[in-house]
Amino acid sequence: MIGPFSDPIMQRALLEVTLVGVCGGALGCWVIFYGLSYASESLAHGLFPGLVAAALLGLPLLLGAGVGILVAALGVAVASRIPGVGRNVAVAVVVTSLFGLGVLLALSPASPPGIQGLLFGDVLGASDSDLALSGGLALGIVAALWLLHGRLLAVGFDRAFARSLGISAAAADAAVLTLLAGAILVGVQGMGNLLVVAVLVGPAATARQLTSRMAPMMLLSVAVAVLAGAAGLCLSYYAGTAAGASVAAAFVAAYLLTAFSRRSGLPLTAEELP
Repeated sequence: MIGPFSDPIMQRALLEVTLVGVCGGALGCWVIFYGLSYASESLAHGLFPGLVAAALLGLPLLLGAGVGILVAALGVAVASRIPGVGRNVAVAVVVTSLFGLGVLLALSPASPPGIQGLLFGDVLGASDSDLALSGGLALGIVAALWLLHGRLLAVGFDRAFARSLGISAAAADAAVLTLLAGAILVGVQGMGNLLVVAVLVGPAATARQLTSRMAPMMLLSVAVAVLAGAAGLCLSYYAGTAAGASVAAAFVAAYLLTAFSRRSGLPLTAEELP
């Protein structure tokens, strides 16, 4: 199990997966709690043209992803104000349009080799600068979640009661969406545009089956994300499969294993043990 990680490339990949797992696993619990799974997928797809443009111009992918998310958010905000167009319709139209634009850019003759890595990730290609940027973003996301924990919890459970406490539901929603955008920026380099949502939903959905308390759920989600990520890298190393896809498959396998165990009546938590 530890043999593959004697390679410096695999060591950097493990560090990248760990950073993605920490911020994605912790934030994923709030994504599920606030019902933002669709929003996470939409944001990930909406930033695709920014990623492609950064690759074409030789700029850092994080810069292109950040610009892409900003354009997507502004596009949804503008489209939502059109009379007769609901927010979900606006999101669908803007995201599909941006993703189509990204595909057109990716298919242009000027596209560099390996452009498909933007879709499925290249966790084995993480550089030291990529890891430093990802580490900074991940640290900021975890710190923000710690500071906002009480407010996010109050709004998530009872918005009316939260308002009576002077807590703004709109501010909490904006904070979760902002942190979601940051987590996508951390994960998109390793997991790619199509697979990054797996780390935001899979580990959290697995942890949700084991506990209903937010703090333990976040810890379990992070543990699942990190361990499944390492298992996915091992699978990629020995089976010769794509690293990002293998990590995503490990997240799904963890969820299915937990769901099957619960359905079959096997004890999974201390409360369920005889």
